Amino acid sequence: QVQLVESGGGLVQAGGSLRLSCTASGTIFSINSMGWYRQAPGKQRELVAAITSNDNTNYGDAVKGRFSISRDNAKNTVALQMNSLKPEDTAVYFCNVIYRARGYWGQGTQVTVSS
Repeated sequence: QVQLVESGGGLVQAGGSLRLSCTASGTIFSINSMGWYRQAPGKQRELVAAITSNDNTNYGDAVKGRFSISRDNAKNTVALQMNSLKPEDTAVYFCNVIYRARGYWGQGTQVTVSS
């Protein structure tokens, strides 16, 4: 079983930055993929960014060039640095981990970008 705890959400003005962090705990030997998804009101959950155990990254088109994902395999953490935030980035951000072919989700953290 994997538990995920997220932190770092909040309110920021357009053009500002936030950093999200997620820590996985439990009996974990090697996590395949770690990433972030987001869901805005009335919209489907979408990929923000993901990173594999060998540091291959994948970004959603809406955040390319503005967001950066990183991970620390020794600490089982994944971070999302969000720069040049826009009001349309407002959403609940969820940490996601793929471990032994099973997906796990965090509880979500709210990010609100004011114009």
